Amino acid sequence: MSARDVGSDGETHWHEERRAIVVNAAGVGVAVAAYGVSFGAISVTGGLTVLQTQLLSALMFTGGSQFALVGVLIAGGGLASAVATSVMLGFRNAFYALAMAPVLKVHGLRRLVAAQLTIDESTAMAVGRSVEHDGGRASRLAFWATGISVFVFWNLATLLGALGANALGDPRIWGLDAAIPAGFIALVWPRLSDRRSWTIGLTAAAVALVLTPLLRPGVPVLLTAVVAVAAGVLAVRRRAES
Repeated sequence: MSARDVGSDGETHWHEERRAIVVNAAGVGVAVAAYGVSFGAISVTGGLTVLQTQLLSALMFTGGSQFALVGVLIAGGGLASAVATSVMLGFRNAFYALAMAPVLKVHGLRRLVAAQLTIDESTAMAVGRSVEHDGGRASRLAFWATGISVFVFWNLATLLGALGANALGDPRIWGLDAAIPAGFIALVWPRLSDRRSWTIGLTAAAVALVLTPLLRPGVPVLLTAVVAVAAGVLAVRRRAES
């Protein structure tokens, strides 16, 4: 087989892989859209305007943090605790950015755009397409395609939910009030992979349950972070002693 044939086969393979990546990215965006409709409806029925709701999706653009912010505000918590809770949940994106920086290799304005699109879905797709011999182009395409797809569908879905909130009536009839706790469970569940993570999760949940009747909405969630910090300190000490 000639070098030309090998190159042709390589381009054909890349064309097929590129198509598969784009199709998968679009599928992820569509799947996330249902979640976005829930957010839009809950946000507006909770007291935010359509514009405020849309700005949250466009500028914050991290589902768990958006639900946390709106959930605390609806429950009667203060703005400070609502923002702090959402920031704490979104902090994981900073670690994603550290992992993706060597792959994306972007600068200037593209770096700001990449930071906005660094979410669970885009990072997972990029990592899943990581191949050493292709120079990272599959990972980069997976990241950009997924990030853009989720951003577009999420914002369209948010607008749809926000505009249709009045027609929906009481969100509890449709089960939309369960979207906030369900979203948190969806975020945490995949990470409960061993006894240690289960112990931390259950302990944090117990702390939140005990403190909820005593403190303002949002504050118990923030204080559960102490459980994770304590577990981290103990793990470091154990490794140092071993």
